[in-house]
Amino acid sequence: MYRKVESTPSSPEDFEFPWLGRLSHDNRWVIMASLIPWSEFEEEYAKNFAEYMGAPALPFRMALGALIIKEKLGISDRETVEQIKENPYLQYFIGRKEYSNSSPFDASLLVRFRERITASLVNQVNEKMVEEALKKKMMLHEKTR
Repeated sequence: MYRKVESTPSSPEDFEFPWLGRLSHDNRWVIMASLIPWSEFEEEYAKNFAEYMGAPALPFRMALGALIIKEKLGISDRETVEQIKENPYLQYFIGRKEYSNSSPFDASLLVRFRERITASLVNQVNEKMVEEALKKKMMLHEKTR
């Protein structure tokens, strides 16, 4: 049976966000972001940069977050930037404080992110994520007993 939708938005201004500007705590990107101790690895990442040369580096959360998004979604560097630009959950995941229609960085920077974030560092992050997930699971188990 066909059901006609009462009203469809005729322009972007007519589109409403049902969550009224708040992100859902059970979204996969929000959950994953809570498992990564971003600040713990910022110093390690900062060692890749000269203190007084060139433009300021983007934060570790933005760099690693973008690489995680790219790998998890299986998309190109350019598509990664487009997805981040369009999705408030992905913007939160990379550390933005508020939604923006602008690209957080040029797609070419993903090459630099890959050069600077070593496999060893990624393994350390993965280990910490697993530890944090187990802690949260145990805490939840304790609450339900």
